[in-house]
Amino acid sequence: MILVLLLDFNNLRKVDTSKILMELFKDIKNIDDPGKQPSYIPELTHVDPNKFGVHISTIENFHSGVGDFQERFSIQSIAKVLALSLAYRMQGEKIWERIGVEPSGTPFNSLVQLEADKGIPRNPFINAGALVISDLLISSLKNPKEEFLAFVRDAANNPTIDYSSKIAESEKTAGFRNVALCNFIKALGNIQNDPNEVLDFYFHLCSIEMSCEELSQLFLFLANNGMKLNEEKEVLTANQCKRVNALMQTCGFYDESGEFAFKVGLPGKSGVGGGIIAVHPNQYAIAVWSPKLNPKGNSFKGMQFLEAFTTKTHSSIF
Repeated sequence: MILVLLLDFNNLRKVDTSKILMELFKDIKNIDDPGKQPSYIPELTHVDPNKFGVHISTIENFHSGVGDFQERFSIQSIAKVLALSLAYRMQGEKIWERIGVEPSGTPFNSLVQLEADKGIPRNPFINAGALVISDLLISSLKNPKEEFLAFVRDAANNPTIDYSSKIAESEKTAGFRNVALCNFIKALGNIQNDPNEVLDFYFHLCSIEMSCEELSQLFLFLANNGMKLNEEKEVLTANQCKRVNALMQTCGFYDESGEFAFKVGLPGKSGVGGGIIAVHPNQYAIAVWSPKLNPKGNSFKGMQFLEAFTTKTHSSIF
């Protein structure tokens, strides 16, 4: 039996995490899933809708997974956290001159707030915000796609992580709304580079493929005050780490962020590939993957699993 310490802010108690993962996995796997895969990215419709995986990694070097936790999938908008982290590390507080930190209350691909907000996206996790972050990185890096991928690989200690050319091309051929967003922001003066270059970078960062195991290990830096686990190497400062976690808590699930905070109680980020990453500062990162999405664009089973997990283990931050 493997034991790991989890803190519920009242009691430090031991739980058999592997057993709980397995029990909850079996319960959630068999529930009726009314979700649908996103048809607006054609390549994602080819993924087996019955895939389901979970993996947890802790700062105490405990690791446990169940189901399809070692199979790679398109992480999509989860990559926005990594793009933000690199831009924040490079440019510091200046990035908040071009992007907000408020929940949008609208779908992830909405245009409705941009004109009223003069081209400043509400936060870096909606598509408009991620396009501005992409523009910032293009301005800051000599070889943006190569250097961003190198940053992700280094943070993950995994040189095999890569873009999916099929997914990137699929997004490019069907991403008309993102094209509209990027050009609209350009017209409002908050995109500095060629929109085609910005879109190409954005489509590639969303196409990165990782497994639940790889994701949970990578995101431990956000559970470890910005430091890579087992290394004295800083990915973000402790203050930057705090702010990225705060943004995940308030903005990581688009117009369902309040619901996730209410039911799960962890900073997290979803992607339309069906993945969710959630972080408990100073304790663990947990990744879930199930491709069918609820009407808000978040994994139906992933949301169900994480709510059950933090309830069972008393390990939300609240």
